[in-house]
Amino acid sequence: MKVFTLFVFILLLSFSFANAQIENAGKLGSYNNGPKFYEDMLDFSSGKKNVTRLDVFIQVPYASIQFVRGERDFVGNYSLTVSIFDSNKDKLISEKTWNKKVEVKTYNETISRDMYSLSVKSFYLQPNEYFVRSSISNEESSSETPREDKIKVRDLSSGIAVSDIMFIAKRTEEAGKSKIVPNVSGNVATQKDGLPLFFEIYSDTARRLEIEYTVFDNDKNKIYSETENKDVNSGQTQIFHNIRDSSFSLGYYKLFVKIKDTIHNLTVSIEKQFFSRWQGIPTSVTDLEKAIDQMIYIASTHEINQIKDAKTKEEKLKRYIAFWKKYDPTPETQENEVFDEYYGRVAYANAHFSSYIPGWKSDRGMVFILLGPPDDVDRHPFDIDSKPYVVWEYYNLNRSLVFVDYTGFGDYRLTTPLTGDMYKFRR
Repeated sequence: MKVFTLFVFILLLSFSFANAQIENAGKLGSYNNGPKFYEDMLDFSSGKKNVTRLDVFIQVPYASIQFVRGERDFVGNYSLTVSIFDSNKDKLISEKTWNKKVEVKTYNETISRDMYSLSVKSFYLQPNEYFVRSSISNEESSSETPREDKIKVRDLSSGIAVSDIMFIAKRTEEAGKSKIVPNVSGNVATQKDGLPLFFEIYSDTARRLEIEYTVFDNDKNKIYSETENKDVNSGQTQIFHNIRDSSFSLGYYKLFVKIKDTIHNLTVSIEKQFFSRWQGIPTSVTDLEKAIDQMIYIASTHEINQIKDAKTKEEKLKRYIAFWKKYDPTPETQENEVFDEYYGRVAYANAHFSSYIPGWKSDRGMVFILLGPPDDVDRHPFDIDSKPYVVWEYYNLNRSLVFVDYTGFGDYRLTTPLTGDMYKFRR
């Protein structure tokens, strides 16, 4: 059993998160919070030649909205802006700004990541590449959260074409018409009855088509395949389909839809990525096996093996979540600060300290994960009489840690090793 206790880890977490600056960056919190909002941009036919309708869906979790307590409820106001530029960002093509007001009854709703505010705006664009900038700003805090994407708007006016795929969170029937609530985030972890989806097929004539659905996991293994035949009309045909026969464990997946007219030898296809992540798991955790390996600085060998020895992926995921749940300092909330902080540090280490080994396995990654960001960094990349080296200062711990790049390939080795209980985390 490792001697370094969770209590000490939380103390270090608290002082480093509150006071220290990350090397070359701001505070670590930027790694932990996940997206402030989700966005999905889908191409549909406008019914006009050489013009495509781009639908921009924005989903803002209540936890990302600043609420103010009123007399009877909590009120949140925010505004959204979607700006579309040419591919070089030289010219503004179109822009829409709108305001949203959200009213909820309880405080717990205001901090919920499950409840959200949904918006959609449509833009009519010529097929081309564009640069899209979306942002939300909270009226109370005057803060702005931007997001930028480069997209390609497709031409859907050919003889046979297909829209983008919309994943469905909820579907109801009203007066014979389907009402769809889109799954904007693309997270399918909570969907119990398969993966429902929607798209449109556009055809210049009535025809019979073969539609093939294929799903691959992040390792490019085919985990699902199905084929169906559909008769489509001239013009627009709406397709609803549900992928029922596959369970999605933690990770990223890609859906491919291929549409064939075997008589006229025509084929069109579309693809879309989605993921499965249970509520509370940090956004940087996308590979369960790798995430378990990365626990070596906080979990004992016995604890790691107990998780790995699970018979199924589902049981392994449950054991993994249970390990972190035991150490949640605020179990009454949706947040697990220790869980988020730990993998926030792992993500930062991978982004900044990787060389020929992943950053979390490096000496700087180990120290960063154990101790958090240093209070001061002193770099010496070009000293004549020495190899490149860097010094990290931890004032509250009264420690100076020196890392030297002996090989010149960015693999900085710790020359003043950690001692005592903390050092036992290194394998």
